[in-house]
Amino acid sequence: MLYPQHLTKFTKEHGDTLAALVCGVLLFLGWFTLHLGWLGWAMLLLTAAYVIGGYESAREGLTTLVKEKQLDVDLLMIVAALGAASLGLWRREYHLIIDGAILILIFAISGALEGYAMRRTERSIRSLMSLTPDTARILRQGREELVPIHQLQVGDEIIVKPGELIPTDALIVSGYSTLNQAAITGESLPVEKTVNDEVFAGTINGYGALKLKLHKPATSSLIQRVIRLVEQAQTEAPPSQEFIERFERKYALIIVTLGVFLAILPPFIWGWDWETTIYRALTFLVVASPCALMAAIMPTLLSAIANGARQGILFKNGAQLEKIGQVRAIAFDKTGTLTTGELQVCEVIPYGKYSQTDVLTAAASLESYSEHPIGKAIVQAAANIDWVGALEVQAIPGKGISGIIQDQQVMVGNAAFIGEYVPEFPQDLQHLTQFWEQEGKTVVWVAQTRREDGYEIVGVLAIADMVRAEAAETIKRLRKLGVAEIVMITGDNQRTAHSVAQAVGIDRVYAELLPEDKLSVISDLQKKYQTVAMVGDGINDAPALAQASVGIAMGVAGSDVALETADVVLMADKLEKIAVAMHLGRRSQSIVKQNIVVALSFILLLLIGNFLGNINLPIGVIGHEGSTVLVTLSGLRLLK
Repeated sequence: MLYPQHLTKFTKEHGDTLAALVCGVLLFLGWFTLHLGWLGWAMLLLTAAYVIGGYESAREGLTTLVKEKQLDVDLLMIVAALGAASLGLWRREYHLIIDGAILILIFAISGALEGYAMRRTERSIRSLMSLTPDTARILRQGREELVPIHQLQVGDEIIVKPGELIPTDALIVSGYSTLNQAAITGESLPVEKTVNDEVFAGTINGYGALKLKLHKPATSSLIQRVIRLVEQAQTEAPPSQEFIERFERKYALIIVTLGVFLAILPPFIWGWDWETTIYRALTFLVVASPCALMAAIMPTLLSAIANGARQGILFKNGAQLEKIGQVRAIAFDKTGTLTTGELQVCEVIPYGKYSQTDVLTAAASLESYSEHPIGKAIVQAAANIDWVGALEVQAIPGKGISGIIQDQQVMVGNAAFIGEYVPEFPQDLQHLTQFWEQEGKTVVWVAQTRREDGYEIVGVLAIADMVRAEAAETIKRLRKLGVAEIVMITGDNQRTAHSVAQAVGIDRVYAELLPEDKLSVISDLQKKYQTVAMVGDGINDAPALAQASVGIAMGVAGSDVALETADVVLMADKLEKIAVAMHLGRRSQSIVKQNIVVALSFILLLLIGNFLGNINLPIGVIGHEGSTVLVTLSGLRLLK
């Protein structure tokens, strides 16, 4: 059931579309009743179609005329439509009123599409704001209280329990935990935090309870800065949009000026009678109306958008489809974009008499009691192996975990932890683990008690955020398409970033970046290459996605903010679709240019024919509408 508030919201969001739909229905009914000879009903229905479909264009055109003292295409279309209607009434050629209504319907549809694009910014900001909790748990006089974030003051002590979101940037005063801050900094592995370390709003606390102290206002937090950067980047109009607006206004001014001259001067210069003069002036306004010019662009872009959607590529508007065909540089985020964003066991090396199954069994028996992401990756790798639960399991923060399995003491952890029990590591395994660490992988050692005495190494595992299988091939295809520069920008450490970049074939790497640093890199690339694409998936990528000429988000792995901020979404998380999207963009540009040439040629021929007196208004309308249909059909080629 639709309540009044729901109906109001729906009308506000889809008012332009409803107006275009009603205009189309009234136009059809007006044409039908005119065909039946019901002139009164036809005039009533067509008048309603003019008013409903043309109201928004007339309002915008008049507002521009009054406030900015400039003519635009909106007003030109209304003048042309009303001119056709007036001439139809004057000469009793009522089909001309239908032609005027068609002009208005075309512009009503265009206005509806533009309205949807403009509302995207507001939705993205609302989505970004919802990522941090509204309240924080603070300590006052030894008691916990929930207070709104905006009421926090510098010096307040905040309690954060395991699994909760960090409410604002702060310093740890007591406690130890691992924090998942991939959404903010892009780091692939959870980061261990202890006393005096800074934590960021919007990151997720791990297994430990933390007491924080607010050291700066909540409005200065990293997530709030991300919000402001997204707002700023999205409100800046691109140069191409400004150029289109200037072109429309100049075109409208020229056509209206020439129309006025044609309505006044010919009787004095060439001796035309006034009826012929007004007739040709109105014909001029109709044939010079830029419907074919507008149809040269939108059907083409919509066809390409539909084509992309079938292939899992979501273009949020036609302007970004055009821009992606002009991209000369691309910046990739690492975590969740070039990589899968999920930790996996990529290597298992047993030692001595032990097997891979022995290593995984021992590690999983202990790690099944752990909430650490590395432990979860080990348990997942051993999913098809049977193991018995360990006893007396004890986790040592920052080091590893120990327990008893079948009367033997087993330890799983880093080299420093295992080195406390094993006097000497096998030389060949040490060299191997050093190589893994250079590649940015996390090394986990497994050791257990020997039957005689002491401890011995069972084996070693490598944990990593795996590179996407299609990443390297995608980079090659983009270079073949002529992309001049491909870079990686990430919040992860230099070693891991360079390892991934080398694996996929990217030469330039910017690592250990905060969101505002990524924004600066995109801005620098734009100064050199103008049209730059950014591919990312996290909250930390939102400012860069908004700043880039084309923001591309990973659909499955991407955060809500990245999906809202981006212009293009890869719904199936397939990187190879970036090259497909670029090809669609370039193909659409080529067809748009062809259509523009055809549209302008028709307009020029019709104008010359009108000036020489070789065409009448019906022929002018047929030529005008025919060219519109022709370029529309041309644009629909991209549906294949």
